[in-house]
Amino acid sequence: MNHLVDSIPTLMGIALLVALAAIVLRYAGASGWWVPAVAVLRGSLQLAALSIVLTGVITDPLWVGIALAVMFSVASTTSARRISWGWRRFGIIASAMLAGVASTLVIIFASGAVDLAPRYLLALGGILIGNSMTVATLAARRVYESIDEHWDEVEGRFALGATPRQATAGFATRAIGEALVPSTDQTKTTGLVTLPGAFIGAIFGGLDPIEAGRFQIVVLAGILAAGAITSVIVAHGLAPVTQRP
Repeated sequence: MNHLVDSIPTLMGIALLVALAAIVLRYAGASGWWVPAVAVLRGSLQLAALSIVLTGVITDPLWVGIALAVMFSVASTTSARRISWGWRRFGIIASAMLAGVASTLVIIFASGAVDLAPRYLLALGGILIGNSMTVATLAARRVYESIDEHWDEVEGRFALGATPRQATAGFATRAIGEALVPSTDQTKTTGLVTLPGAFIGAIFGGLDPIEAGRFQIVVLAGILAAGAITSVIVAHGLAPVTQRP
């Protein structure tokens, strides 16, 4: 009962924020003005379920692995659906995210930057998967948009004998850089413009600010490493096309 009473101000605040977003979008004539409300509702339900599950999962390596597998499946599917769905495209995106996340986690734990424990594996794995999903989506959409916008140029290269990979290599390279802009900007402005969630959460959890800062730097470096690998594989994997996207 106490938890319900304590949650009333939180629920009121969330409702007001969602209403504000919807009113602004509706006034501006934007399509999908209700999307923020649906997103918050869906996120709340998912977080509630996750909180219950994590109570018995966070110390068990097996269940942590299962939780990460579920997160990864949802993330890779979500990213693939942001472009024209196809099993080949899904395979490229999933393999890119797996390569980025897995290699980054191996380096973090093998180097001793963070102790290998189920709770750290779950936290870091979830953060890296979420950011890799965003990078994969940005890289995929940008490479297809660039090819579509410059299709005449691509066809001209085909006419000169270029292979699909040669004809679209430049677009893939530009898409990689643009996909990493959000992660790079977040890292460069940390402490000046933004206070990352992992840092704040660690401090609220009682961790010394110095240790919290060390953990956050590891997280940011991991996000950039995983994002770099993901974007390169996605862009170069999707760029070679023979038909206009």
